[in-house]
Amino acid sequence: MAKSETHYTLPRAKFDKPVKLLIVVAPFYKDIADNQVAGAKAEIEAAGGTWDLVEVPGALEVPTAIGIADRQSNFDGYVALGCVIRGETMHYDTVCNDSSRAIQMMGLQGLCIGNGILTVENRKQAEVRADPGEMNKGGGAAAAALHLIALSRKWGAQTKGIGFKAPSGSYLMAGDNDGSPTA
Repeated sequence: MAKSETHYTLPRAKFDKPVKLLIVVAPFYKDIADNQVAGAKAEIEAAGGTWDLVEVPGALEVPTAIGIADRQSNFDGYVALGCVIRGETMHYDTVCNDSSRAIQMMGLQGLCIGNGILTVENRKQAEVRADPGEMNKGGGAAAAALHLIALSRKWGAQTKGIGFKAPSGSYLMAGDNDGSPTA
């Protein structure tokens, strides 16, 4: 099992201004979701952040809730939580792929989202991954969102500083060398 493996973890993100995240969870498997949320809350608070929490019916609704919050609220980032356990039908593949794809597309558009929606073969795998004392995937998703927020703030404060920018209020026409506006 994965317990024998070790993985590198980035140092906790640090902020000089407050950070606020929205945790969006699909509590279909309530005990698993509760563990994920506990891990996410602890990570956000350890980084000095605050959080709000909303519940949605299922993993497919998580990206929609994040999209609504992004359009209508003021969160710095989002933590997507839930659990999909393989069943007997293709529904598992649809839910896993579509929720992941929607979250990824929003991330590519600039949203800072940590994806902690578990996609597992059985309940035991989900329990180990959700447990804050084990794999703590809820905390890991919160940490990912926090790191993306830190990057966004770092790069958002920079200007490109390259290329040509014409002085405002003037433009040159061919043969005009004094820089005065021409019509």
